[in-house]
This record gives sequence, structure tokens and C-alpha cells, in this order.
Amino acid sequence: MKGPNMFNELKNDLPAGIVVFFVAVPLCLGIALASGAPLFSGIIAGIVGGIVVGIASGSPLGVSGPAAGLAVIVLASIAALGSWPAFLLAVVLAGIFQLIMGFAKAGFIAYFFPSSVIKGMLTGIGLLIILKQIPHALGYDKDPEGELSYIQPDGNTTLSSISNAFNAITPGAVLISAIAIAILIFWDKVLIKKHRIFQIIQGPIVVVVLGIVMNSLYQSGILDFSLAADQVVRLPVANSLTEFLTFFTFPDFTAITNFKVWEVAVVLAIVASLETLLCVEATDKLDPYKRVTPTNKELKAQGLGNVLSGLIGGLPITQVIVRSTANITFGGKTKMSSILHGVFLLISAITIAGLLNMIPLASLAAILIIVGYKLAKPALFNQMYKLGWEQFVPFVATVVGILATDLLQGITIGVLFGIFYTLRHSYRNSHHMKDTVTTEDGIQVHHIELAEEVSFFNKASVIQALEDIPVNSKVIIAFSKSKSVAHDVLELIKDYEVNAKNKNISVEKINFIEPAYL
Repeated sequence: MKGPNMFNELKNDLPAGIVVFFVAVPLCLGIALASGAPLFSGIIAGIVGGIVVGIASGSPLGVSGPAAGLAVIVLASIAALGSWPAFLLAVVLAGIFQLIMGFAKAGFIAYFFPSSVIKGMLTGIGLLIILKQIPHALGYDKDPEGELSYIQPDGNTTLSSISNAFNAITPGAVLISAIAIAILIFWDKVLIKKHRIFQIIQGPIVVVVLGIVMNSLYQSGILDFSLAADQVVRLPVANSLTEFLTFFTFPDFTAITNFKVWEVAVVLAIVASLETLLCVEATDKLDPYKRVTPTNKELKAQGLGNVLSGLIGGLPITQVIVRSTANITFGGKTKMSSILHGVFLLISAITIAGLLNMIPLASLAAILIIVGYKLAKPALFNQMYKLGWEQFVPFVATVVGILATDLLQGITIGVLFGIFYTLRHSYRNSHHMKDTVTTEDGIQVHHIELAEEVSFFNKASVIQALEDIPVNSKVIIAFSKSKSVAHDVLELIKDYEVNAKNKNISVEKINFIEPAYL
């Protein structure tokens, strides 16, 4: 289905872009913090991901920026390279590698991930968002926003962090998050159906404004609550344009001869591309218009974004599922919403950083909890269960894997389960055993018809079928429907033909393909 024109949907894309902007600010800062990088590097990556990648990308609803999945790699790489400028050079090189991958048409890799795993990824991310935001909603903000691994940088886990949050509740944050969640639910279930104005002005925008107002009331003493410095957004504030320009850093090109820089660049390019392609698949599944993102074009867009981000001091960029989902959830129709969120990041970083630092993290936690719920609705588990074990097991394995480890490891676990069922399916469908016929002489004739594709994975099932042929009988092995038969299978049939004589079994082969020997 063809989607709408990006210039004709501003009434939807503008409010969605604003919501994604509000969500992106703490995520950009939190990922920079978790990566051990300068805080503003996350904002730079968000700006470049929104504007540059947004324009170059073929993804209608995907939003790009700094990725939580790269935080550990970035942290270790900065330490290994010894300097932030040297790491920026690795980001630039990673972008060049991605451009090469895009022109080499490597985007086809995205199509190798089973649908059950992609759905499991979305559900797992949804549950993870909820679990990660509960502490922020309660006023416990020790773990950086945007961090998505089970084992956190502060040494806690996702579950222990929730436990600690209940032991250190901040009433002011709880009041803000509770009111925010109530508004978002009421807005979605009631108000949005009442009048068109409630579709244009999104609930999250109201929630953020209310959060700023309540924080101001706390600070003025009108309400007897307070928020600590780590319970609000903390965007670096520049007092002048000159000071703002000092937030940008340039790569150290003298490190080009350092082999470690190239090694880091390769790792970044591979992991960033994989995360992007996974997110592209997931975002396309959520798209109400069912548009398909050209994956090679996306790799090129990401490569361009990483080259530019690295050149001006930003973190590496990928397409990110949390912001992409928020974009879809709150009405984004075209890539204009992603571009606008980048523009808002740029303008706000220059002009209203002080105002943004009034936004409570509890307000943003409420928005993300709603996003998480829409990704992980309980009905989806029942829907996947009805599709059978072949779909349900990889789905659940992916969800559990993501919750227990991190995004990439969780998806790997799901893919392994998917491969197991594929092999099992292949094993059980290598051949068709026709009904046994008894001749006038009393000899049983068994007819085995091999499948269209018979790989070495089918070797065991073919051996078992041949072993079950009784003595003093005849077996017909037909290759009539086969287009490809593995050399291993051809050899075992040749060997069986010899050994069958010991059991007085005659073997007839139809359209047999002689195994080739060099």
C-alpha cells in the first residue's frame, strides 16, 4: 500500500515529531552517559539522525539517533583508543563501511530474520521499556535513560533497580507520573474520539507541559514536593553561540594509522547495520500502510549519518525502535516527523536548553510506559500461541532473551530457536512415503518420493526411511520432483543400493542424479 506524501501530513507529523523530540532528549543524553561520552555527543547524533538520515532514508516512519545497543561497545572502544577524537575517527570510518555495504546491496540480510523473532523483538522491547521506566516513574533515576541491558552500568539489574526504586520513592515524581499516565489513557480512550483538536494536540505534549508546570510549582514552594537534579532532563546549556560551538569535537585524523581504530570501525559498522536492519523490519511491521523500506538505501543513509556525526563529535547512529515506535504510536505518517524531531533538537539545544531542563523524567517515563504497553499487549501472546509452536517458541524465546540479556543477544536466541524449527521442518519433509503395494508374487513394493529440495540436514530421515524397508522386498526411490539433492544423500543412496542386496532388497531409482566426483 502506498503511503501519504510527506508534505501533506503535517497535521499528523508535526505533533508526532514534537512527541518524538521530547522522548529523544533524555534518551540521547542517557545513552551518551552510559557510553562514557560527552553528553552533547548524544544530542549531535540525535540531530544528525533526525535531519540528515531522515532526509536520506527510505524509511517512512523509522527514527534514527544514538543507540542503546552500542553503548557498551562505545564505552570499551573509547577506553581502548585512549581518546574521544580517536573514537570519532572510528565512527567516520564505520559510516564509510556502511556506505560501501549499501552500494554492495548487503541489505538483503534483513530478510533472513523470521517474522516470529521480529514480533518477539517488538514485544520484548515493549516489556523492557516498561520495566526500565518504572524506576524513573517512581523517582529513582540511577540508571541512565535509554539503557536497555539487563545488567546495568551501575551494577544493578533491571529487576533489582525496580526493587531499589520502591525503597526510594520520590512522592513528587510519583504524583507527576501517575497524573501523566491517567491523562494519556483518558486522552487515548475518550478525548481523541470527542473532537479533532485532541487528535492534533497529542496527549504527550500536554503531559510534558504539565510536568514543567508542576516542577515549577515544586520549586516555588506552592506544592510541598521537590525533584532532585537527576530527576529532570539535564541538557548542556550554552550561554552564547560561541560557547555552543565548543560542544562540537572533531576527529583525530592522525590516528588513521592505528589498527585498533579500524578494528573498532568494523565492529561499529557491523553492529550498527544489524541493529538498523532489525529495526527497519520491526518498524515496517508496525506501519499501518505496510510500506517496505529499501534496506540498501537505509544502509547508505545510516552510513552518511555516521560519517557526519563522527566529523562533528556525535555518537554512532542507528535506526532505533523506541523512538520509531513512539513516532508510530502518536500519529506519525511520513518521514517528515523524524526530520522535524531533528530540527527541534537543533533549535532547542541552541535556544531553550534551560526550559527543557525543567522537564521531569517522570513525565517522559509515563509516555514511554504507554509506548511499551502498545508494543507488548497481552493479546499478542495469545495470537502467537494460536499460530502453533513453530511461531510461538521463537517468539517467546526472543522476548525472554531480550529481557534477560540485551537486544542483540535476545534476537540471536530467538533466531536459534527459529533455525531449530526450520531444520526440524526440513527433517520431517525430506520425502513422501507412498502406500505399500504387494505384487502377485507376494513381494512388497515401497515407493519413496524425495522432496524438491533435499539437503544434508535430511540425511538422517532418508537413512531412517531406508532402514525401515523390510527384507525380501523392493523399494522405488523417485527423484522426479527433486531439483536439488545434496551430494551426501546421493552417496548414501548409492551405498544403500549395494548393502540392500544383503537383505534381498531390490532397488529401483527413477531420474537418479549420479553424484559428481572430481
